[in-house]
Amino acid sequence: MSESIPPKATGWRRIVNAGGYSIKGLLSTCETEAAFRQELWLLAAAMPLAFWLGESAMETALLIGSVLLVLIVELLNSALESIVDRVGTEHHPLSGKAKDQGSAAVLLALILAGIVWLAALLD
Repeated sequence: MSESIPPKATGWRRIVNAGGYSIKGLLSTCETEAAFRQELWLLAAAMPLAFWLGESAMETALLIGSVLLVLIVELLNSALESIVDRVGTEHHPLSGKAKDQGSAAVLLALILAGIVWLAALLD
């Protein structure tokens, strides 16, 4: 006996479902990833500073956006790590390589945020 696939939601229901999945992903990442929690604290501290330091709306947006980018990359890195762990828990060079590359992406996002904030401070 084959299981029927439920029809995909459309319209407003699809948007509401997508929002729910996004919140579920954020909460799950907060619960399981210490780095994500630390970067959320960084965002909480950075937002008021960005409004104080930013000399224009664009500069404020860049300051906040650079920290948000770190969170976005961290979410993608966490998703990558979850997929790798789902495929298998045994050590494999390609699994290690994928995780290292995800970590490198987070590092580059942090460096970019640091450059943006340093430029704003020195301006």
